[in-house]
Amino acid sequence: MIMAGGGGTRFWPRSRAARPKQFLALAGERTLVQQACDRLEAQVQVANMWVITSKAHADETRRQLPQLPAANVVGEPCGRDTAACIGLGAALIARRDPDAVMIVTPADHVIEPTAEFARAVRAATVVIEDHPTALVTFGIVPTFPSTGYGYIHRGAEIERRQNVPAFRVEAFREKPAFEQAEKFIASGEYFWNSGILVWKAATILGELRKHKPALAAGVEQIAAAWPNENVLREVYPRLENTSIDFAVMEHAADVLVLQAPYKWDDVGSWLALERMHAQDADGNTVMATHIGLRTNNCVIAGDPGRLIATLGVQDLLIIQDGDATLVADRRDEGNV
Repeated sequence: MIMAGGGGTRFWPRSRAARPKQFLALAGERTLVQQACDRLEAQVQVANMWVITSKAHADETRRQLPQLPAANVVGEPCGRDTAACIGLGAALIARRDPDAVMIVTPADHVIEPTAEFARAVRAATVVIEDHPTALVTFGIVPTFPSTGYGYIHRGAEIERRQNVPAFRVEAFREKPAFEQAEKFIASGEYFWNSGILVWKAATILGELRKHKPALAAGVEQIAAAWPNENVLREVYPRLENTSIDFAVMEHAADVLVLQAPYKWDDVGSWLALERMHAQDADGNTVMATHIGLRTNNCVIAGDPGRLIATLGVQDLLIIQDGDATLVADRRDEGNV
């Protein structure tokens, strides 16, 4: 199941209400949602792939992913965070196969190499066979004290599959202050929370029934009627607006984290381009027709054929897209 309902607002002006970032090609020729589907196709039959997006973007999702059955693209009538989204996906999958193991992945992450992602998914499915009631997530070894990611405090290693270690989860930690993030990194006991999840569909539905019974009942009602969109439109807006972490992960008794062997980036803001593309001799990341003098440490992107000229500036985001242009101090990138 691919979650493709985000607004990608920190990538404005290229990411807009009509075309959020998951439908953009920010890291290669394929869009982020197409890359998410590509990563899974070697392991999951296309008929067993589901995408949950917003109602406004359901048609664009079907256009970009024509190999998927049309009924496997679900358009949320409104955003209700990840618990409702994942719960609905689990209910739809369990309705078709009560014994199914499902992977949940956001549409807008960059993950490389694909072979290592496949190895991690295989490891997770074997762990689920050993621990059928477990909720499994992937943790990313942190490379800097980020204040923008949630963290997972890992406990003891319980097994190793496909040479991928699996640990008990001690606790989930919300986005920390910088000093706390430094302590997390120094301890060596914390992962970044990637938001990629593996479990039996029946297991997560059972946890939702236990912790959020009204939400569970609602998504199961929608799934039983699907593809009747009238029930979706009627029931979904009444569901609780909460994340899967708050609803289930922080309360469940059997939660495991696998150390991801792949490179991961959530492409959260324009500064992600610096991690995905080379810089010039002055530290600029340029994806535009650009001429600059005394220009340092800037991220510059624009439409083909539109010249962006800079003189005597540094530490800026300069983004031109169609009829809009953003100029911002790079330190404010999280506030876009």
